[in-house]
Amino acid sequence: MPEIELPIIDISSLFGNDEAAIAETAKRMGNVCRDIGFMYVKGHGLSDQDIDSVFKASAEFFALPVEQKKKALYSAKTGNRGYVPMKGEALDPSKPQDLKEVFNIGLELQADDPEILAGQKFRALNLWPDLPGFRETMLDYFERVSEIGRVMHKGFAHDLGVAPDYFTDQLDRPLATLRLLHYPERPDAMEDGQMGAGEHTDYGNITLLMTDEVGGLEVRSRDGNWIPAPHVPGAFVVNIGDCLMRWTNDVYVSTPHRVVSPKGVERYSVAFFLDPNPDAIIETLPTCIAENQPVKYPPIRGDDYLASKLDPTYKASGIA
Repeated sequence: MPEIELPIIDISSLFGNDEAAIAETAKRMGNVCRDIGFMYVKGHGLSDQDIDSVFKASAEFFALPVEQKKKALYSAKTGNRGYVPMKGEALDPSKPQDLKEVFNIGLELQADDPEILAGQKFRALNLWPDLPGFRETMLDYFERVSEIGRVMHKGFAHDLGVAPDYFTDQLDRPLATLRLLHYPERPDAMEDGQMGAGEHTDYGNITLLMTDEVGGLEVRSRDGNWIPAPHVPGAFVVNIGDCLMRWTNDVYVSTPHRVVSPKGVERYSVAFFLDPNPDAIIETLPTCIAENQPVKYPPIRGDDYLASKLDPTYKASGIA
């Protein structure tokens, strides 16, 4: 296994009331967010069984016949939900389509939810396959990882010098996406520049990624080198996304990364993208403004920002 070069941070103190311990954890997180923007996170409260259940259900879904998976097909009208087939997206629009298939799950809503009735962007019903226990497993994981993400934002708030609950009411009905990913064995012949997932940054506030034992995730360092991010049992790989980078006036950094699928094996991962509420206003934090660091970005709604990021990805593949 490659040497682990990214920092490992235990966030268990963020779930407690020891102010000194919280401050120390927040400081460590903040240092990472200002530098490489990637970390391994332990002490999150999920058990090995919780994680294994999600991977097992994911593998069962991807093992279904393609036509059955396409009954929950992603389209521009499904609110960033559903199945995206192989080569269905290009995270690097300048390169060939990615060699992966995915399934997206959003916040679980009912048909009579006011935001759905109003036609609000990215508010839609989840598209569930006919697999016993799949929906229940995924919704339980979605809610628990949502809470982990919100707790981490208390640490970010502490580090950034704003109120501990600053992000709370902007993440309580988030445009979050639980994304199941399957990378089939790498073919012998590939198009020039084609990868499992092309070089990209993530769009939201943070990503909490669980991987299997198969390697492939790589993170670009500040000097342009690619750092492997191997599997660490029980740990999330957490990275800052473009939205939180914008919110902090580029104090926190969103780092490019990619997936190079190894030959001869399949790869599975489970990513949770925590984006803010649709009506959250992404506006530069006052503590991130200085004489030598003026405001770089105008305010924008959470749903408008997500749309600005997703549209190019899918237009390159003919979905949007």
